[in-house]
Amino acid sequence: MPFISKDWRSPGEAWVKTQEGWEKKKVLENCKKLKHDINDETQETIDTLIQPHCHITIKCTKEIAGFNELDEAVKRLDFRSAVRDVRRFNYICALLDLLIGQQMMALSGCAQRVLIEMLEEVANHSTSSHHNPRGFKRLLNKVRALSAAERSACWGGTLGSQLLWHQHTTKIERILGNAAQMKICEPNADKTQFLHLPEECIREIILRLSDHRDLTSSSQSCKLMASIVDEQRIWRELTQFHFSPRQIELVLPKDDEKIEWKTVYHALKRTIGINEERQYAEMLSLCRYCRCLFWRSLGHPCIADQCPEFRARLQEAGGIIPPSPVPPSAFLKFFSL
Repeated sequence: MPFISKDWRSPGEAWVKTQEGWEKKKVLENCKKLKHDINDETQETIDTLIQPHCHITIKCTKEIAGFNELDEAVKRLDFRSAVRDVRRFNYICALLDLLIGQQMMALSGCAQRVLIEMLEEVANHSTSSHHNPRGFKRLLNKVRALSAAERSACWGGTLGSQLLWHQHTTKIERILGNAAQMKICEPNADKTQFLHLPEECIREIILRLSDHRDLTSSSQSCKLMASIVDEQRIWRELTQFHFSPRQIELVLPKDDEKIEWKTVYHALKRTIGINEERQYAEMLSLCRYCRCLFWRSLGHPCIADQCPEFRARLQEAGGIIPPSPVPPSAFLKFFSL
């Protein structure tokens, strides 16, 4: 006979109803304590002291019957603040791009609400800073489809409560309204513009682009940009950034023909594909000792750092294993979606 305790229907968490919905009492207590302790500190000090991280269950066993909640992970990793970080913005957009759509209909109400809030944060940041308009427009197309999909019926009604979807609709309309007012204006003629820079500086900036679509868009802006983008060095360094020397050798011409690096790049992209880890300036990492997700630039309170004896045993066993990078697609595999 299975053992049935008083919390057999839930993991034993206490829930409190707030203005934004139901929240875990433990999470709210931590947030209140945090605000009380460092109320006068700056955002940089907060990031240094807190180190957003989230413990997860890798696999379930008879002894460990755990599960991971997407909305709690998003809050503990502080995704809303990460939107305003230029290094993590593309990672958040890629994650939203995977979630917003028909897959979002299967999420819990708390997860839906958190993701809509993240999307609104992305919209506010993009419209104010004009950062990554291409990724933002791609999200807008999915948002419009989501606005139409909310009216899809399931057993005669919408998926989710009417109050929940009314809140979603209000936020989505606000997002679309802000996006419609987004205009990228030319800088003042008195200020130094991008094309006023020396050609060597423009070339160095172009060399920092890691997406071939950005190169294509840049080449369509003016003749100078087109001539720089057509240079072999641009495509050679882009190819060497995304692919290893052994992979490049597979498509190089065998004879003494001139190497067209743009052709080599697109051939490797079709056959091998772009490494997802190279597309982001920063992404989440997984600590193999703590079973913890964290932002690599911020770090996390690792047991290898807190316990000298454990760290000594790791050194004797061959050294500390570096954390594993977690792309957006791998991040979603930790949850039952």
